[in-house]
Amino acid sequence: MSASPQGLCEFIDASPSPMHVCATVARRLTEAGFQEVSETDPWPRAGKLFTVRAGSLVAWRTGAPDAPFRIVGGHTDSPNLRVKQHPDRFVSGWQVVALQPYGGAWLNSWLDRDLGISGRLSVRDGNRIVDRLVKIDEPVLRVPQLAIHLAEDRKSVELNPQRHVNAVWGVGSGTRSFLAYVADRAGVDADDILGADLMTHDLTPATLIGADRELLSAPRLDNQATCYAGLEAFLAAASAEADGPVPVLALFDHEEVGSQSDHGAQSDLLPTVLERITLAEGGGREELLRRLAGSMVASGDMAHATHPNYPDRHEPGHLIEVNAGPVLKVQPNLRYATDGRTAAAFALACDQAGVPLQRYEHRADLPCGSTIGPMTSARTGIPTVDVGAAQLAMHSARELMGAADVAAYSAALQAFLAPA
Repeated sequence: MSASPQGLCEFIDASPSPMHVCATVARRLTEAGFQEVSETDPWPRAGKLFTVRAGSLVAWRTGAPDAPFRIVGGHTDSPNLRVKQHPDRFVSGWQVVALQPYGGAWLNSWLDRDLGISGRLSVRDGNRIVDRLVKIDEPVLRVPQLAIHLAEDRKSVELNPQRHVNAVWGVGSGTRSFLAYVADRAGVDADDILGADLMTHDLTPATLIGADRELLSAPRLDNQATCYAGLEAFLAAASAEADGPVPVLALFDHEEVGSQSDHGAQSDLLPTVLERITLAEGGGREELLRRLAGSMVASGDMAHATHPNYPDRHEPGHLIEVNAGPVLKVQPNLRYATDGRTAAAFALACDQAGVPLQRYEHRADLPCGSTIGPMTSARTGIPTVDVGAAQLAMHSARELMGAADVAAYSAALQAFLAPA
């Protein structure tokens, strides 16, 4: 299966939370003959393998013991509204679920949407704790907008993240428990829930839009478009002859909040996996360091297309279009990890894949976002290039990209993983 717009839509609809992204990717890997290995077990010397740590996943296909790594990285999380630990509120005759923003959520885009619930429950099972994924694809919650007649200036309302993004889900002033409702839907006893990571998701399915269906409208394009394109690229590269670089797919949680967690890009997850691959093959520290010195990372994240209503917010001379090929991202103050040598490597990959390349720089008078690229590069010492696909409305509850860019992006990543 090669990357396609419809494939991305199906991927996104199946993956409303970082844990579901990992489950979706793991299912595709297993279908392709990959074996999941636990970090607590010994690892095979060779094979097609992957490991999952909470909302992060690393997959690889072993090759020659001295072969360098070619790594495509991305992140599984997206900005959204997450459920507080004590969510139940009763306000002015309404049953309310207390929410709070995760990451740089564009708050106004979450208003007046039908929202489902997804995430993970940590449940007591005798003397053990087991994780249970939750996915309620029904209109359970809604964050209502203030009526224009009640706004002070009838133009806009400044949203307070503590007071204005809580969701209604019923009426009355009873003692109904939101967690008990979720537990019932998950088929577990509410008293057995010891921990929960729950979040909201937009219920409108991902779809192709426009008169010629040239555009893809979906939630979580940042950064599930990379997870999907990277997965398809990795599967194609892993099926090729094992005489080149070792292909690796590394998808991390918590990028939207700085990656400082036990399984974020600033954790030891990727360095540990690369070392254990080398150790399982019989190598040691010397062999690992030699492999790292010849390796390279493509940090995949989405890129800003030039906005037709706000062209002045973009760097002059750097027009970025949808359906015009992957985007190479450069920022001299290292908000992106790209330098000349890594830019050249990705430009060559695009040339080998037969897809056009666009080059992005951020306006110097606006703060620039960042990616897993700089931290992955610093953490591993591996040269890194930051790349992406062009989109509008980044961090909105619903985003927009070019349908043709799905296949082009994946093809470039495949050529990067398996250079000719």
